[in-house]
Amino acid sequence: MKNCTKSAKIGLAMSEDLRQAIERLHHCQASFLEDALVIEKFGEKSVWQGVVSVFGIKGHPQADKCYAWSSPIEGSTKRRYYAVLHVPPIDSPEKAVRASIVHDHRSENL
Repeated sequence: MKNCTKSAKIGLAMSEDLRQAIERLHHCQASFLEDALVIEKFGEKSVWQGVVSVFGIKGHPQADKCYAWSSPIEGSTKRRYYAVLHVPPIDSPEKAVRASIVHDHRSENL
């Protein structure tokens, strides 16, 4: 990795962290496919913006893909990892993010 820039090394480390999170959470093998930029809006307001990594997965009974990303935990140096399976109605990185936003909102209001 001598020729990699610092941001490329960070990207590789983040991809590896996401892969490990998928494998730990969903008990399957994951391999990186691509990154997708997602901007989720509510009306005119941007409510989430970031990169979602798409992974191919093997050994899961319901899905062959998973969408993954992380976000910082407020007041901590740790990150929260999201790993959303590609199962109906989730069929894109955008829908994975939207589903996680709805889930987090509902969890906060219990």
